[in-house]
Amino acid sequence: MSINSQDSTVVINTGGKKSVGKTRFVILTILSVGIAINYIDRAAMSVAIPFMSHDLNLSSTDSGLLLSAFFWSYVLFQLPGGWLVDKFGPRITFAFSSLGWGLATAACGLANSVGALVGFRFALGAVEAPCYPASSSTVTRWFPRQERSFAAATFNNGSKIGGTLAIPIIAFLIALVGWRWTFVISGLVAMAWAVGWYLWYRDPREHKGVSAEEVAFIEANQDPDTGAPMSVRELLKQRTVQAMMAGFFCINFVSYFFFTWFPTYLVETFHLSLMKFGLLGMLPGIAAIIGGWCGGLLSDSLVRRGVSLTVARKIPLVGGMLGSAVIGLAAFSPTVTLALAALCFANFAATFASAALWALPSDVAANRANVATIGGIQNMAANLAGIISPILIGVLMQFTHSFTIPLVLAGIVGLIGALIYGFWLPAVQPMQHKAA
Repeated sequence: MSINSQDSTVVINTGGKKSVGKTRFVILTILSVGIAINYIDRAAMSVAIPFMSHDLNLSSTDSGLLLSAFFWSYVLFQLPGGWLVDKFGPRITFAFSSLGWGLATAACGLANSVGALVGFRFALGAVEAPCYPASSSTVTRWFPRQERSFAAATFNNGSKIGGTLAIPIIAFLIALVGWRWTFVISGLVAMAWAVGWYLWYRDPREHKGVSAEEVAFIEANQDPDTGAPMSVRELLKQRTVQAMMAGFFCINFVSYFFFTWFPTYLVETFHLSLMKFGLLGMLPGIAAIIGGWCGGLLSDSLVRRGVSLTVARKIPLVGGMLGSAVIGLAAFSPTVTLALAALCFANFAATFASAALWALPSDVAANRANVATIGGIQNMAANLAGIISPILIGVLMQFTHSFTIPLVLAGIVGLIGALIYGFWLPAVQPMQHKAA
């Protein structure tokens, strides 16, 4: 593989072979299942809140505070989480992270006050923080550049699959055993996955199930280190990292509506029954899953055709963010059908952009030792949206009794994200150390 650092054009030499071995795709599948479980546990609260409110007398502001609490610690621990992944690798950090979030989720079923729930959600955010940096690091270790956007889209789609399945699964469990046991069951599943990941995952050269031919294929098409590792302070000074942070914030501002207030929006705006809510609520998530794979396949296809990496990543980033702005139209939709059409398209577009977004840490890191740290940095900024958005929507709801302003605001943020990726993000290539 040769890389022209001036225009980021990539030429891949695969020896005439499109693919060698399948172990990396098995790794990717297990990784994606872990992310799906992660998001079922994370989204369980938003699905359960309408039912918890009767037992705990939650106001709209209480609900917004509870939905936001997770993101306080999730943001705070992104940098330490990324650093831990770079230091100890994805095997150890992901396993202990999953074990921790399983315990925190199960503990939510024991809570009898808003304060206790906020504490457990804060703990949940802290232990989940390494998950995405660990996923980015896993993809970097196991996938060559020409497959990396699809791999990133696939593990990121784990969040959409988990968020989508959370609605019918959690709703069914609540109806069957109540919201308290629902949290306990969700937590136990996460703990079981943690044990399996720790016992089975290894890096390519250490994995017993991978062939020497597949390892050679992966290593022949990996990115060489072009510089020494950078400190967090130096990374934060890079325009590339700053644009990644701001752009991802905009994507999450749109996306997290679907993981926080979306169930309440459907139930309160259109007065849906539990069964109808469980079925219709899956549609934006299904659209997002399709969008992620479409974005990843398009970006990788462009790379394989010799298109510059900058163009291959920016097409889904800018196009996806423009499409996500359609979320604002849901505010003016008189029927649930029209509202869901707008929301499905917006969620499709946001995930279309995310496919390239999670390939960027590997693309721009001058040294592989920085990949997870860069992923943690951009995820930290992105999840500030998770702190701001739920509280902001809760307050606006309490004063306006309408989702109109929040949805229009989300659409505007989507447009801003398109401008950031289009004009602030520079050429996608390994970053250089800044002169002292």
